[in-house]
Formats: sequence, structure tokens, C-alpha cells
Amino acid sequence: MRLLIIEDDRDAADYLVKAFREVGHVAEAAHDGEDGLARALDTPYDVLVVDRMLPKLDGLTVIGTLRAKGIETPALILSALGQVDDRVKGLRAGGDDYLPKPYSFSELLARIEVLARRRGARQEETELRVGNLHLDRLSHMVRRGEEEITLQPREFRLLEYLMQHAGQVVTRTMLLENVWDYHFDPQTNVIDVHISRLRSKIDKGFSQPLLHTIRGTGYMIRDGAR
Repeated sequence: MRLLIIEDDRDAADYLVKAFREVGHVAEAAHDGEDGLARALDTPYDVLVVDRMLPKLDGLTVIGTLRAKGIETPALILSALGQVDDRVKGLRAGGDDYLPKPYSFSELLARIEVLARRRGARQEETELRVGNLHLDRLSHMVRRGEEEITLQPREFRLLEYLMQHAGQVVTRTMLLENVWDYHFDPQTNVIDVHISRLRSKIDKGFSQPLLHTIRGTGYMIRDGAR
């Protein structure tokens, strides 16, 4: 595995880098949130280990920014803040696991191995298709027929989620929780705006619309009009 440790305590970071290398993994460290974010955006790591309290950008902001940009690298949060509310905030920010300090390296290693296995299983389905609409989750390439479609990161995540549930009604609540990571309804038209933009990009100029509004319920992407 290739690991990035984002930890401002240099002794702790050096210890983890050395320990991971000793068990056969490739590991490197970043010592503030800005550097960690830049590396995570630039390099395909298998797992991120992110301290919550970081200079320049805190760990939750780092993870949230990655998720907003469509980067789904598994992230394990390390933090001295170990109360239930703290763990919930970390997971809702996009973290995949949360380990309070102090911790044992053997438990940290086991948790990271689980995250890596889960990611490997998820990556088996790297391409999604609905009719002549094709989404590549690795390259973030979207095409309809021979036409390449350029999407913003949030539009890509929205389309990806809809295509994962092709033929099913996707409710507003499902989109808020899974695309925007809101666990409440902010009472804005953010979904309507993004759906409208997405529809104009994937359906405009094509005789057969794929993205449908299900009145009073939500949205559905499907091949063929009904």
C-alpha cells in the first residue's frame, strides 16, 4: 500500500512512516493541512491517515475538500478528540474511520488494511453506463455517444450517484446525504440548480433524455422514456 500520513507532530509522523515501511508499505508524511491536501490531490494514495488538529487546514477540511473534488481515497482520522460527537463529525466530513489517540499501531494497521480491501472491492466497478452515457470513475471522463462531457466535481459526483442507482428513484434526502453530505435539509435550491445544469450537459442535443424528474419524489436516470 501507498500511504500518506498528515500529522503535524513530526515525531509521531516519523514513527508512523518508519513503522509502515517496516511492514512493507510505502509511506510518506505531510506536516500541515495545506501540504497534505496538495499531495492527496496530486498523488494516488491507497489510504490517508489524517490528524484532525492540523496547522493551516484542519483534518476535516482536508478530507471535505478532497470529497468535494471527487477524490475518494479512504481516510482514517486520528484525533485526541474521541467523544461520540467528535467521531460523528469526522465520519460525516467524509472520513472512513476514526481512531482516537492514544492508539496501538497494530490496531491502526488492521484498520488501514480493512479500508484498503474495501477500496479494492469498490474499484472493481470502475465504469458506469446508462444507454450511451459512459462514466469512468478512474479518469473522471464522461461521454455520451462520441461526445465528451465536461463536468464540475460536484456535477460528476451527482451523476455518479444517479448512475449507481440507475432505474431507481433517488430522493432529495438521498442526494443531500450522499452527494452534499448534509444530514439535514438546508432549504435551498442547490439540488435543483445542479440537476438543471447536469441535464443540460448530458441531455441537450440528444433525442432521448436520460435524466428524469419524478414529481413529488425525486429524480431518476434511465435508458429509454417511459
